[in-house]
Amino acid sequence: MNDKISNVLFDQINIPTSLLYHYKDLGLDEKQVMLLVQIYISQKNTIYFPTPEQLAQHVTMSMEECSGLLRQLIQQGFLKIEEEENDDVIKEIYSLEPLWNKLFVENDGKEDKEDKQVGEMFLRFEREFGRPLSPFEIERVNQWLDGEQHSIELIYAALREAVLMSKLNFNYIDRILFDWKKKGIQSPVQARESSKAFHGKKIDNKGNNTNSSKKSLYYNWLED
Repeated sequence: MNDKISNVLFDQINIPTSLLYHYKDLGLDEKQVMLLVQIYISQKNTIYFPTPEQLAQHVTMSMEECSGLLRQLIQQGFLKIEEEENDDVIKEIYSLEPLWNKLFVENDGKEDKEDKQVGEMFLRFEREFGRPLSPFEIERVNQWLDGEQHSIELIYAALREAVLMSKLNFNYIDRILFDWKKKGIQSPVQARESSKAFHGKKIDNKGNNTNSSKKSLYYNWLED
């Protein structure tokens, strides 16, 4: 074997064969797998948060397509964004741990159902916002779920409240969830009663607190 071939073979990375054999079973397609592999390679080369532009340089996909696939991978729970502190500098990195967990750790039926519910919630947000969520917005939703332990139902309730008030932005939804947590509100029913009291007080202050207006304001606001 000549030196050139030896050098090429030496410059290799280890990709689990399980990923190549079973990515279809996980619900991944070839483009998503290639993007995950490119992230893996980038991190081996100390680029821990490659941009869509950097990833697009090594695949046959555009920067826009890479960006869309990154959002999909985060939404589907194969990739997540984490913060790492080094010398008092906080930087963001991609973590492939969710992919390895799905690939090598057995999930029971409950976890599969929860993953599906989370995926449906991201789709609901995108329908309400009328656009794909950014990776940072996706991480914010994940923080509500994992960091602050809000239920999916309560997040839906906060989203509907933001829609009702015509203040559809993540800061407003975050504030709603913060206030509800401070008040000990843990269910959509409690959230609905709290919001009714809040909006009813505002109507009283305006002198327009009629039964008909109150009914139209709150009717089915937590439902689809």
